[in-house]
Amino acid sequence: MIDRLKNFLDKYNLKGKTILVGFSGGFDSMCLLDMLFKIEAEYSLKVVAVHLNHNWRGEEALQEQEKCKAFCEDRRIEFYTKTASAGLKQTETVARALRYKFFDEAIDKYKADAFFTAHNKNDNAETILYRIVKGTGVNGLRGIAEHREIFYRPLLNISRAEIEKYCEDNELSPNFDSSNNDIKYKRNFIRHKVIPMLEKINPDVMEALSSLINLANEDYDVVEEYLDELRKIIFDKKSIITQEFLKLSQNVQRRIIYDWVLEHGLDYDYDVINRICMFINENKNSKSGMSKSLSAESWLFVNRDVVEIINKTKKLEDEVTVRVCGEYKIGDYIFELCGYTGEEIDEFPDDSMCYSYVDLSRVDIDFVLRTRRDGDIINPLGMAGTMKLKKYFTGKAIPKHIKENLILLCKENEILWVPGYGLSDKIIVDKNPTHVLILRKCE
Repeated sequence: MIDRLKNFLDKYNLKGKTILVGFSGGFDSMCLLDMLFKIEAEYSLKVVAVHLNHNWRGEEALQEQEKCKAFCEDRRIEFYTKTASAGLKQTETVARALRYKFFDEAIDKYKADAFFTAHNKNDNAETILYRIVKGTGVNGLRGIAEHREIFYRPLLNISRAEIEKYCEDNELSPNFDSSNNDIKYKRNFIRHKVIPMLEKINPDVMEALSSLINLANEDYDVVEEYLDELRKIIFDKKSIITQEFLKLSQNVQRRIIYDWVLEHGLDYDYDVINRICMFINENKNSKSGMSKSLSAESWLFVNRDVVEIINKTKKLEDEVTVRVCGEYKIGDYIFELCGYTGEEIDEFPDDSMCYSYVDLSRVDIDFVLRTRRDGDIINPLGMAGTMKLKKYFTGKAIPKHIKENLILLCKENEILWVPGYGLSDKIIVDKNPTHVLILRKCE
């Protein structure tokens, strides 16, 4: 087993790294920590055991915590532990959230290169069964990832029986968490009730589920290779190009949306994915676009050009007065009023910057930067009179989520500049510009 661990370290180039181990003191994590201890010098590792006492089982949990500490002290392994607050809700979801919050703290504290958890082959099979019962697609059948971001699972292809034998052969004395026998927890129910029943149908059910995981991963990789080529066509940065998306079959549309929603960390199921696809198809010809709430923090926006997930933002209520040349900060932007020097502005660092050459000789420089308000008007380029800003925005087909937070250069209720969309006729250049207006995102 140690050779398999060495192969894992070589595979991910983890020699000479700082590795944290989620250490409950149970069979899996004690086996993993003991093996790492034995090759620590050979692989120039810094190993730290990380233990969270969930504080659910009183004295029993405290004894386990002390036993973990003693195990590490005997081997001179650094031990980092924390006890959770009493009275927290005792659910699997709460426990997992507590663990990973604690893990993140430890990662920051030790500037870790990798965090090892001791999930094994049986855990992976149990996870698959749980997902099947809850409802999953091919991605869910891929099981627990061997590596994701800073987290690694070196025992994922090692069975629980092999791990228990290692502990026995090496005279280790792991903790036994009595809650692991409590079948009110779903995973324990699967382990102690469901799998024994399945073994009556197929004694090698664990191997069968492992094969299913491997096949799902292979199929997923084939599909991803195909989808990667499609994404180059249908995505413009993080936005979907509506008309390219509509060329896809319904099944491919659903898969693209599934991955996209997953990437944004949003809740999803088959119905949610279907509703998003329907919304896109219903609004595929919209000029100004339509929005649909996806969560408390985000909207789906669709028009004939793009499909975007927009983070909901509070309308900017700030107001900044501009009377002299200089830089002015408003919200996430910097506005700059510059005197024209005769030099052309050739290029800008990115497309988040807007600029316009203007003639301010016909107006007093006493402006305000703000977002739109009821009653705003504008004198559009080439028009003799003014029109309501709302009508101007409609004519420009500016999406709602954009126009609500556009930074405008105003004189009282009259808009002189809508960055990226247009100027008032009152400040257009007749012969020579007097100033340059620049708006850019804060760095």
